[in-house]
Amino acid sequence: MTLAPATFAAAADGGERTQVVTGHLPTGAADFVHLPVEVPFGVREIAVSYSYDRPAVPPGTPGNSCDIGIFDERGTGLGGPGFRGWSGGFRTSFAISRGSATPGYLPGPIRPGTWHVVLGPYQVAPQGLDYRVEVTLRFGDPGPEFTPVYPPERARGRGRAWYRGDCHLHTVYSDGRRLPAEVAAGARTAGLDFMVSTDHNTSASHGIWGPLAGPDLLIITGEEVTTRNGHWLALGIRPGEWIDWRYRSRDDAYPRFVRQVHGAGGLVVPAHPYCPYVACQWKFGYEGADAVEVWNGPWTYDDESAVDAWDSRLAEDLRHGRSWLPAMGNSDAHSAPQVVGLPHNVVLADDLSRMHILDGLRAGRSWLAESAAVQLGFTATGHGRRAGIGEQLAVPADAPVDVRLDVSGVPNGTVRLLTDEGQLHQESLPASGSGTVTWRTTASLATYVRAEVRHPRADGTPGQGNSMGPDLPWGQMAALTNPILLRITD
Repeated sequence: MTLAPATFAAAADGGERTQVVTGHLPTGAADFVHLPVEVPFGVREIAVSYSYDRPAVPPGTPGNSCDIGIFDERGTGLGGPGFRGWSGGFRTSFAISRGSATPGYLPGPIRPGTWHVVLGPYQVAPQGLDYRVEVTLRFGDPGPEFTPVYPPERARGRGRAWYRGDCHLHTVYSDGRRLPAEVAAGARTAGLDFMVSTDHNTSASHGIWGPLAGPDLLIITGEEVTTRNGHWLALGIRPGEWIDWRYRSRDDAYPRFVRQVHGAGGLVVPAHPYCPYVACQWKFGYEGADAVEVWNGPWTYDDESAVDAWDSRLAEDLRHGRSWLPAMGNSDAHSAPQVVGLPHNVVLADDLSRMHILDGLRAGRSWLAESAAVQLGFTATGHGRRAGIGEQLAVPADAPVDVRLDVSGVPNGTVRLLTDEGQLHQESLPASGSGTVTWRTTASLATYVRAEVRHPRADGTPGQGNSMGPDLPWGQMAALTNPILLRITD
């Protein structure tokens, strides 16, 4: 939907010009409403503010919610070069100039031509939505140019080792309330080796991470792509690269942006696929995905659903000889009291670099932990061979396979060993939280084996996987591994 343009005359004497545009959007309005702004020569800054009404609605009925962003004279084409910023519904105003911009927006030249302020009315009340947009153009010398400082692609690693990292984090550059410096400090406090910046629908923060990285912390650039049919993480994209989100599953545009991320060497990860919020449930399917986020922030019911669905897909993929989809866990931390690193991924990588971390995640050589206090080792041994997390053990059908889990940091926890048949072993940890659990199987009985470590339930009991009832059978997750695959040889 495109509105009538706002036009401005040039101002030879400097100063500023303002126009106000008002209107009404009915229920069922277009996903995106474009307000053309004719920008003349000599503009040094564009400033925009907006507001909309919030009428009362009955319980269970969506009220008004409207996002905002802007595209420059290069156009609004899907995935095109004209993107200059998006703040969703987190801000009521923004400004862009050559040398600076409101967080979420890209500083750069204010060239003449038709710009577009874009409204995103993702919820409209039955009464409709009344909006007001105020556009101010300020004229004068453009000032110095902004110079981004991107983070390096490598930090001081330990060679081939297990590295801890949170791959879903937000700052004030989208809808978070933490400054980038606070997020980086939180990653260090959590004992992380790496983190990924994933602000919603914008690459604006990429250019400020450089000074916050260091030998002790690898910072990888990314984006949370927030579509109307689910959110996904674009991890490890090129610094400054932007991934478009303006499509639904019916538009058949998602595969194009999957290819864009893969072309940059990055990962595509559906995020919180069972989140109950509007537009969060995942509707695109998993073709082209490199992993799936099954644990998002503190453990809740939707995480239980995500793990169950992931496990079912794991068995199906292996049955059909397809590549299997690794599990990931991330904090999705936006602001206090949300904790950076609760949970995070522990990845076996050849070095602490963007390429090697992404390779480890892609291969499923990883496990998920609620904190750095949890330590875990998981292996399967048989027929003189040994495999670890994300690896394959090839053995004769009936050769004994010994599975071993070493864990610490989960007092009175419950260890579960699961295969494509379901849970086949359960054992409690002592009050110290440390223990070793062993179990024997064969490749004829198990296509894979994976481990979960749970906290006690609220009533102090460990839980029982083969019972049914109104409550969750288990306590909160403390650690979750990707599988070890068992393959039958002749």
